[in-house]
Amino acid sequence: MARQIALLFAVLLGAGALANGSFMLASPAGWYFAVPGVTTTGPFNQHFLRDIGIIFLFIGAAFLIGARWAEYRVVLWGAASLWLACHASFHVWEVTVGICGPSALIRDFPAVSLPALIGAALTFWAVRDRSSH
Repeated sequence: MARQIALLFAVLLGAGALANGSFMLASPAGWYFAVPGVTTTGPFNQHFLRDIGIIFLFIGAAFLIGARWAEYRVVLWGAASLWLACHASFHVWEVTVGICGPSALIRDFPAVSLPALIGAALTFWAVRDRSSH
């Protein structure tokens, strides 16, 4: 049962990252104005948003491939989760140095910190699951 739950979360996280990355690539301006708080973090930059969109495509693929093939799970989920954790840490740093107010952490939690936490939990589960076989 734990394996099914972990794989479900990996598929959901992967699909969400693919959807986000696709939106960023297909409509950078649409994404920029649709996501709460983004417009307060700096001016619109189509190139930058598409760069980050590509990263989200890779993250989504990593979680989906890892959900399908156990032998790649730890390295793919670990790498994707490391980027997600660095991204979340960057948001904390922005608050720490005064770029954003503390309310940004609450606003951003579902789309920034929560995926990093889920990714870390999935990676730790995958390490444990691999050692049990």
